[in-house]
Amino acid sequence: MQFLAYILIYPFLWLVSILPFRLLYLVSDGLYFLLYYVIGYRKKVVRENLKLAFPDKSEKEIKTISKKFFHHLGDMVVESIKSLTISESEMQKRFKFTNIEEIHKIENTNKSIVLMCAHYASWEWIFILQTHIKSKGYAVYKRLANKYFDQLIKRIRAKYNSYLITTKETIPILIEAKQRGELTINGFISDQSPRRDKAFHWNEFMNIKVPVHTGAEMLAKKLDMAVVFFRVKKIKRGYYETTFETITTTPKKYKDYEITDIFLKLVEQQIYEAPEYYLWTHKRWKHRDHVPEEFQ
Repeated sequence: MQFLAYILIYPFLWLVSILPFRLLYLVSDGLYFLLYYVIGYRKKVVRENLKLAFPDKSEKEIKTISKKFFHHLGDMVVESIKSLTISESEMQKRFKFTNIEEIHKIENTNKSIVLMCAHYASWEWIFILQTHIKSKGYAVYKRLANKYFDQLIKRIRAKYNSYLITTKETIPILIEAKQRGELTINGFISDQSPRRDKAFHWNEFMNIKVPVHTGAEMLAKKLDMAVVFFRVKKIKRGYYETTFETITTTPKKYKDYEITDIFLKLVEQQIYEAPEYYLWTHKRWKHRDHVPEEFQ
């Protein structure tokens, strides 16, 4: 059944991916209408999340942000599909780096990097970074249920010397890379909610206490990697600009969870600047009413 689903869906995705961007965003507009007005995909979750994060905003303001978010979500979907066939030169034109020298500076000290980001603006095309640097790229991800689509996503990333690895694979693979003397840059999307029973740290995110992922900080300390945040700005449809901010090159000097807390504050700054580009469909604050006593 997995292979049948793949051979039925893949041709459609490929046809969408070869559309010129002008037509691609017409597809996105249709997707917005379908998700927001017809299906109502997670509209309630989005509204509830926005009200939690912005308690002082009016209903009208919440609705406006919500609609802008669903427009952006449509863009994200079609841009992900476009990754199937987009050329390297086209991607470089649309996903620019303002200060790539920040990464080069760390590479020149022979240090690997933990690259922390949020579900904000666009993270789909970040792998074009590999064409500008010498470090081998890894990104921690959750394996797809359909093994054929999972292999497809891995092939797309591998075109640019960037490889997807699961959480369980991360430590052994990166330890081996360090033993070989290989420089790596390792992407973590660290803003979503971990399982409550797996949380080691709770802190306020958008003024609400929640469990926080700490794996990126733990890995940086274990393998003595620099920690860099990448801030993404959506310039206009299909065009993004990324700025790197080094949190530290000496992670072991920081108290436990201090790096993670700095990261969360940087994410908050992005959200306050343009909230419509954050991924509001996730139930980020679902554990807010169940804070363990030791974290209260």
